[in-house]
Amino acid sequence: MPRPPPSVARAGRELLQYESRCRPSRSVDAWRTEAAAPGLCMGTPGARRRARRGGWGLPLSSSALAATGLLCTALTACICWGQLPQLPWASPAPPRPVSVLLWWEPFAGRGGYSRPPPDCSLLFNISGCRLLTDRAAYGEAQAVLFHHRDLVKGPPDWPPPWGAQVRTDEALELRVFDDHEGEAMLAGEALETAGSRPPGQRWVWMNFESPSHSPGLRGLAKNLFNWTLSYRADSDVFVPYGFLYPRSHPTDQPPGLAPPLARKRGLVAWVVSHWNERHARVRYYYQLSRHVPVDVFGRAGPGQPVPASGLLHTVARYKFYLAFENSQHVDYITEKLWRNAFLAGAVPVVLGPDRANYERFVPRGAFIHVDDFPNAASLAAYLLFLDRNVAVYRRYFHWRRSYAVHITSFWDEPWCRTCQAVQTSGDQPKSIRNLAGWFER
Repeated sequence: MPRPPPSVARAGRELLQYESRCRPSRSVDAWRTEAAAPGLCMGTPGARRRARRGGWGLPLSSSALAATGLLCTALTACICWGQLPQLPWASPAPPRPVSVLLWWEPFAGRGGYSRPPPDCSLLFNISGCRLLTDRAAYGEAQAVLFHHRDLVKGPPDWPPPWGAQVRTDEALELRVFDDHEGEAMLAGEALETAGSRPPGQRWVWMNFESPSHSPGLRGLAKNLFNWTLSYRADSDVFVPYGFLYPRSHPTDQPPGLAPPLARKRGLVAWVVSHWNERHARVRYYYQLSRHVPVDVFGRAGPGQPVPASGLLHTVARYKFYLAFENSQHVDYITEKLWRNAFLAGAVPVVLGPDRANYERFVPRGAFIHVDDFPNAASLAAYLLFLDRNVAVYRRYFHWRRSYAVHITSFWDEPWCRTCQAVQTSGDQPKSIRNLAGWFER
C-alpha cells in the first residue's frame, strides 16, 4: 500500500490534534439526525423515551410508524428544533383586536413618529393589531411602549395620570439624566402617587442595550412597568436580535449549503463602531492580532472605512468574523452574530456570554468561542489550521442544511410582537417590582 505524501500525512496529524482538543461533544450532523428522528417533536426527553418504547408503552407497528410520520408532517406547529428553544410566537393563538401606543420613536428624539406604523399582518403574519403614535389615543391603548434610552434622557415626559387632574408645570420640573438617578427615582415616585393608568393597560419597558449601556436603571420607580421587552429570553416579550428557523424555501437566507470559498481572500475581519480601550473585545483583539492578521473596519480605532460594497459583501470575503460584543451579559447576542457573520457567510468567533448561553440559540458546531482556548495564541493557531484544512472549515456551515437566519426588524417587530403578546396573554395583573435587579443580574 503506497504511503501518503508528507503534506497529506501532516494534515491528518493536525486534524487529529486539533479535533481532539476543540471538537464539540456532539457533532452538528448528530444534532440534526436526532432532531429529525420520528416522534421527536420539540426534542423533549419524554418524546425520546416514548419513541424508543413505541408510544405510550405499546408496540409500534409499521402502520403506526407511518401514521406518526404523517402526523408530524401535517402539523406545522410541531417543528423538530432539537436543542434550539421554541420562540414564544411559534404557535400563534387566535388574535383579538389590540391597540399598542409607542410613546416615543426610539433614538429619534421626542418629535413624534416619522413614518406610518408597520403593517403587522403583512410583515409578521400578526393580525388584529392597531399600532398608535397619536398620544390623544392613550386611553384606547391596551399597552404603551417606553424605550429606555429615551426614557432617561431629558425632562420627564409621562402620560397624564388617568382620572386625575394633570399636574402643573412646576410639578414636572424634575429632570432625569444618566448621572442623577436620585432625581429619576423622585420623578417615578411622583408619577406613582399621581393617579392610575387606564384599566387593564400595560406599560412595557423596552430595551435592547446591555446592562452596561443602560444608564438610569436604578432610578426607575418600583412597580412602574407591567412588562419587559428585550433580547433576554426571560422577558415578558422576548425579541432576540435574530434566530434560526427551519429552512423551507430556496430563497431562505443565507443561500446555499456553504458560502463560495473562492471569493474569500482574507482570513479574519472585524467591524467595530465604538472603540473603547477598556472593553474586553479590544483587549482580546490586541492579543489575537499579534498571531494572526485581523482586518478592522469602522469609524474608530485602527479601522478603515467599510467599502462602498457594504458590510455583508466585505465580510463575505473573509473566512472568519469577530462577533465580539461590547459587553458580556446573559442572552446579549446581537446582530454581530446573526447578520454580520451568519448572513455574510463567515464563521463567527464569538466573545460575549458563555458558550452554553450561545448554544441555547445556535448549534454548538456553528461558531468558535474564545473561551474554548486558553489564550489568543491558541485560538490563532486553530484559525490557521482551519484555513489550511478546507473540509474541517466547511463543517462550521452544516447548520445551513436545515436552518435559515431571521434578522429582527427594528423597531417594527418589537412593536408587533407586543401586540401579539397582549393578544395571547391573560388578564392577570403584573408589575415589575425591581427592574434593575432583574436586568442587571
